[in-house]
Amino acid sequence: MAFAAFTSIGRINFLRLPLYPAATTTAPSPSSLFLRPIRLFSRQLSAAMVMDGSTISKVADEFPSGIDPTTEEEYAEQSKLLQEFTKIPNIDRAWTFKSDSGDPMATFSISQASLLANKRRKYTLSAHISKGNDGNSVNFTWTPFPIEMIGVSTIVPSPSGSKFLTVRNPENDSPVQLEIWSAGQIEKEFHIPQSIHGSIYTDGWFEGISWNSNETYIAYVAEEPSPSKPTFTFSGYQKGCSANKDSTNWKGQGDFKEDWGEAYAGKRQPALFVINIDSGEVRHVKIVEKSLSVGQVIWAPSIGEDQYLVFVGWSSEPRKLGMIYCYNRPCALYAVKAPDYGSEINERKLTDEPKEDFPLYNLTQSISSAFFPRFSPDGKFLIFLSAHSSVNSGAHSATNSLHRINWPRDGKPSFSENIVDVVPVVHYAENELFPGLYSHGFLSNPWLSDGHTVITTSIWRSKDAILSIDILSGEVSCISPANSNFSWKVLALDGDNVVAVSSSPVDIPQLKYGCLTEKETKNAAWSWLDVSSPVFKCSQKVKTLLSSLQFSIMKIPVKDVSNCLTKGASEPFEAIFVSSKSVKGNELNPLIVNLHGGPHSTSISSFSKSLAFLSSIGFNLLVVNYRGSLGFGEEALQSLPGKIGTQDVNDVLTALDHIIDKGLASSSKVAVLGGSHGGFLTTHLIGQAPDRFVAAAARNPVCNLALMVGTSDIPDWCYVECYGKEGKNHYTEAPSAEHLTHLYNKSPILHVSKVKTPTIFLLGAKDLRVPFSNGLQYARALREKGVEVKVIMFPDDVHPIDRPQSDFESFLNIGVWFRKYCK
Repeated sequence: MAFAAFTSIGRINFLRLPLYPAATTTAPSPSSLFLRPIRLFSRQLSAAMVMDGSTISKVADEFPSGIDPTTEEEYAEQSKLLQEFTKIPNIDRAWTFKSDSGDPMATFSISQASLLANKRRKYTLSAHISKGNDGNSVNFTWTPFPIEMIGVSTIVPSPSGSKFLTVRNPENDSPVQLEIWSAGQIEKEFHIPQSIHGSIYTDGWFEGISWNSNETYIAYVAEEPSPSKPTFTFSGYQKGCSANKDSTNWKGQGDFKEDWGEAYAGKRQPALFVINIDSGEVRHVKIVEKSLSVGQVIWAPSIGEDQYLVFVGWSSEPRKLGMIYCYNRPCALYAVKAPDYGSEINERKLTDEPKEDFPLYNLTQSISSAFFPRFSPDGKFLIFLSAHSSVNSGAHSATNSLHRINWPRDGKPSFSENIVDVVPVVHYAENELFPGLYSHGFLSNPWLSDGHTVITTSIWRSKDAILSIDILSGEVSCISPANSNFSWKVLALDGDNVVAVSSSPVDIPQLKYGCLTEKETKNAAWSWLDVSSPVFKCSQKVKTLLSSLQFSIMKIPVKDVSNCLTKGASEPFEAIFVSSKSVKGNELNPLIVNLHGGPHSTSISSFSKSLAFLSSIGFNLLVVNYRGSLGFGEEALQSLPGKIGTQDVNDVLTALDHIIDKGLASSSKVAVLGGSHGGFLTTHLIGQAPDRFVAAAARNPVCNLALMVGTSDIPDWCYVECYGKEGKNHYTEAPSAEHLTHLYNKSPILHVSKVKTPTIFLLGAKDLRVPFSNGLQYARALREKGVEVKVIMFPDDVHPIDRPQSDFESFLNIGVWFRKYCK
């Protein structure tokens, strides 16, 4: 399923334990809140033990969670530990700029889960950067305390770094708030009413907020105002539009408008706006093609006296399909002339409608996908990423490519299309060479000082790596340590230096500072320095537990290469193995097989709080990147569509056999965990190999494709993954009986009669990608067969189930479930 990466016999238990008591005078810890109903149940159950059997049954029925005193102790122990992992913050992004003294500074945007508030707190922390004269040391002098960004959707520094924009999106019908801050004060504040536009997009995909070079205008993407809805009164329909709403009338619903699916509920028409920072005037750039949804806007270098905006456009015809994690949606780069405020500034009001439409230029007509545009520092080139292999094949994500086009500088605009392939799609890579580009974005300023080298993060087999790409020669180099199995991610550039973060499954993230020691492209050399940071702090208990673990990345030979149609599909795939450093006697820890979603995603060797928690309570992990995963070349990836439920299932079993044969796991103590397509594999495995797994956990799993195709925001995914590339031609909104049969036969529910593995299901009630009916139908079918099942429904969660309380409760229950059956 298209999703970046994760994860009592005869009855289904619907467990939603309250995290808040009815009343409290002090703020208890999250663990006491979580365990209070459990302890209450335990006390009442103990009292009931002296009664007759009917009384015991009656008391037990009042607590459908069915927690016994032993399980209560598991919850108590594990919840305290899981909180320690949950506290570890994330760095979401970073910026570097010159301070007033001229010294470099870095500002980090950080988020941290708050269980009591059930949200991720956001704050910033800054540091002065000082480098040693020998180039072999660096020091970050941190400000004493972070600054919490309450109510802030995003912040965007200006090109000079002397100002930054703060966006506060509204609740209900409140206006959008834009604030311009300088070093010592707020300079400007604008409240944009809903009649001008709705919330500004800050999601990282449609998001586009861009200052012009002289910092007088800001272009951004926001929700287009909703059309007026009909008004009804006691006498029926009221002619005309009424802005008044009182007890004598009500607003009708109006026409249904498609949104962009999962994670974009209510987001229907992202549109382009420009604000004049001096006057506060906002212009809606009404482009000619009304069916386009826009995103990722940036200011272009001037052409003569004219300024242009470049952005990505997606057509909503024939209808909008789910966008998040789906790079197979056709898109193009467009250029449009920026609004000319001219002498009208003092004559126009904020609420005035613009008087003109803006002619539109398609810059990439010959390629089916173009996104994340960036201009070279000299303005000569426009580069962009393309997912044309994904669009053309129908796979929701595939190997990307990088391209450039020349940008006109003088005279009239002349956008003669001349697209140059900088980094083409890599179909097959041998001997550990560059496997292809799997970067889904760029920094706002990704350029080294030479003006033609880009720095980006890309998946390289089972890890993230930092790449440098020469856009003139097309040369690609891995600049993060090649001999390391850690994952590396670039956060920001400081001139020709890189601020990055590095981690592994058993090492919490650490800041790194990369120095370019040799600037010649072919001989470029980088040294990486450790940065002392207050950000990634964890308890001594977590440190001790992680220090007892180790990991490796294993090559898993393909079991039956005779069925491989391409060379890339016959190459070994990989699995990350996490284990304890010490084995007591001959006793092996129980094993959890963890499976990513997608299926065209990757489990990378970075730190995962949830998986580290499972490792720390006594489980080894086998994290399988089956064929079809990103990072291994296009041939390996395209070998899976049409073969889901067979090739991916066999790869997982092959990986499991591989470590059992090596004596690293016991075949009698294996559990399996996966979400989305990983949940598809989880439920397939317990059906196709019912004797291999003693416990299972499935998060929003795909269990019945025949049911999903009519309810998901990405029905096309069902066709492509089940039929292969020809699925694009089969796709229809009205599946035939033959199609539904084929989809059903590819589904885990086909094998449900053979399942005997106790399984816990974690479902998001607002999931538009894999609606909860999919997992619930499968769970009910298992119950009908007498299999032990637990279902936890999260009423306010979507596909990832990543709200802090939901994520916490998910993995706490998974940990307890697995410990119960993997003894």
